[in-house]
Amino acid sequence: MPAWYSGRHGLPQLIGPLASAIADVGTVRRGFRWGLPRPSTWPEAEPALPERPSNLGWARMEPVRTLRFLLQRGLLMPFTDVMTRPRIEGAEWVRGLERPAILAANHVSHADTSLLLYALSQRVRERTVVAAAADYWYRRPWLGRFVSLWLNTFPFSRTGGPQAVLSSSSQLLKSGWNLLVYPEGTRSPDGRLQDFKPGVGFLATETGAPVIPMHVRGSHRVMPKGRRLPLPAPVTIRIGKPLQPRRGETARGFTERVERAVRGLANGTEDADIRGTWIERWRASAPRGRA
Repeated sequence: MPAWYSGRHGLPQLIGPLASAIADVGTVRRGFRWGLPRPSTWPEAEPALPERPSNLGWARMEPVRTLRFLLQRGLLMPFTDVMTRPRIEGAEWVRGLERPAILAANHVSHADTSLLLYALSQRVRERTVVAAAADYWYRRPWLGRFVSLWLNTFPFSRTGGPQAVLSSSSQLLKSGWNLLVYPEGTRSPDGRLQDFKPGVGFLATETGAPVIPMHVRGSHRVMPKGRRLPLPAPVTIRIGKPLQPRRGETARGFTERVERAVRGLANGTEDADIRGTWIERWRASAPRGRA
């Protein structure tokens, strides 16, 4: 009691530390963002890849395949036709593929995938999966499931090395699926073709699958990067003859050859090495059963 009345352990000595503790808590709370365990002074976190999803095999099984067929045939293809009236050149190269192939195209718009699928025959479209950026489309599980149902996508790593590219892609090719990939890695901001990443060359040289160059012109006006809603505009899709690695050709060298082919299609070339000779195109257009 004498110590209490002496002022050494009185009420002022209790209030002082308590007020200091409250001030410290307030400082800490102001320093952290709401809902995130990160101080506001830290730089923004880089987008991280989610946990590796399954191979999404459910999207390529019944009854999902039938549901996707109905959605694409009843909604996606008619909408694409009305909005863009696509003109397709070289459709004979993808009318009746006899073996799994890699479809390599430029990328300037979210509308590209529906346009490229439109250019395929129904039989080929049903056997085609689309490489979708894992760090963009699969960051949100519900979005990844939706695009897998709608477009038959699979997660494709843009940040990993060749092994990351080969893993699921080669398994799909060996299972009989065609792969639609965008070798630029991301959409072009101004519509011009960007340099191709070497992944498509590694995938082709390791699996032996042919690569079919494709180019979409006009989709940048339909839905450029940053726009959420599409606008009507005419589109032209050019398709070149299948390419395969030559003996002794490196993966990077083959990637450069595929890129030159896509650039040639963009410029409207009639080079037989890219578009094929008339007799090659005639043979490719021969009926192969149900299209």
